[in-house]
Amino acid sequence: MNRQQFLQRFSLQPAKGSVLLQMEKSKAAAVLVVLREYQGELQLLLTKRSSDLRHHPGQISFPGGKMEANEQSHQAALRETHEETGITPEQLQLIGQLPSYATGTGFLIQPWIALLNQEAELKLQASEVESAFWLPLSFVLDSQNIHSEYFAMHGQSHLVHFMPYGPHLIWGATAAILYSLKQQLHFY
Repeated sequence: MNRQQFLQRFSLQPAKGSVLLQMEKSKAAAVLVVLREYQGELQLLLTKRSSDLRHHPGQISFPGGKMEANEQSHQAALRETHEETGITPEQLQLIGQLPSYATGTGFLIQPWIALLNQEAELKLQASEVESAFWLPLSFVLDSQNIHSEYFAMHGQSHLVHFMPYGPHLIWGATAAILYSLKQQLHFY
């Protein structure tokens, strides 16, 4: 899928409903799903969080984090992306958002989607990001690559998605957001 096909499908499909667990007690956070077109195909930027972080160490994630006071979610997503990867807001075209996702660990994540307008050299913030890689969108859209299981959390059963990709295991909120993107693009 190229940039134009993505924009057409994304804008023509109604957003699906949110998956919310503990919304009233959640901390507000935002992430940015950065897409680039590479050799005619779209890829998504994912990071591996530093093993020294307090929350979700070593996990695969999107650039993002907690919102600051008086900050809108898209501003937080752009700020965090710049801090973690060196990609500036001027290098991105913000095109929309996906439904919010509440985690079992107390965060309400607002995912935003942006297209990279030009090739960017990643400058990773070592204290937060151990490494980064580009995941082909075609991998996300292939239903064979997503596995789901129910787990008990806080006395309730919750569906958790998993996407093994090479040496990486994408799971939890990141996989759920990718699954939501897949649904938004109307690939079942």
